[in-house]
Formats: sequence, structure tokens, C-alpha cells
Amino acid sequence: MLEEFKKFAMRGNVVDLAIGVVIGAAFGRIVESMVGDMIMPIFGAIGGLDFSNYFLPLSSAVTADSLVEAKKQGAVLAYGNFITVGINFLIIAVALFFVVKGINHLQRQKEAEPPPPEAPKKEEVLLTEIRDLLAKR
Repeated sequence: MLEEFKKFAMRGNVVDLAIGVVIGAAFGRIVESMVGDMIMPIFGAIGGLDFSNYFLPLSSAVTADSLVEAKKQGAVLAYGNFITVGINFLIIAVALFFVVKGINHLQRQKEAEPPPPEAPKKEEVLLTEIRDLLAKR
């Protein structure tokens, strides 16, 4: 019986893990879109920064100004994309930090609450009534 319970519990953990991976992947795509479509354009408008075109040519044959054209000409080190991925990572890390912090806060609150008083058993209620009746005599 205990072995069957362990197998059942293990399946539940695997399903929870699978759901977490799927949600994490979706969250990563949301953050990627937010950084690429909302945050980076703001940086570009304010300071003229466009990280997507930051690259170092690794060949003297590369003379293009845009990353797409430079890749066609030869080998390039596209560090602008790395900067964007780093910003994505930081946003995800901060979001997960606050999620874990919130969960820990809720658990501490739950542990700090005293358990609700248990309802007296039927025997205790009956004994209390008998005591009260004897006290009235």
C-alpha cells in the first residue's frame, strides 16, 4: 500500500514539474517580447541605443553596418543579442524573486496564525451539562 502511494505521489510531482516547465517557457516568451518590443525601443528612443545591431566583425571582409548584412559577409560576434538576453534573464530573475518572496511571506503568516480551537467533544459537552446541573442543586 505504501509503495502504491509513493508511486502516486511521484506521478503528481512529475506532473507539477511538467506544468512548471511549460509555464516557465511561456513566461520566458512573454518577457522576451516585453524586452524586445517595449523596453528596448524605449532605450532606442531615449539614447539612440539599438542593441540588436551591436557586433564585432571577426573578419576583415565584414564592412556592413547592420548585423544581418554583416552575417552575410562573414563571421561576426553579435554581442548585442547577448545584452538583450541578459536583460531578459534579469527581468525573469526579479519576477521569480518576488514570487518566491511572496510565497514565503504567505507561509510565515500561515504558520504564525494559531490553529482554530477545536469544538468540544460530545462527552465534554455532556460532562459540562452534568456539572452545571449539579452546581445548581
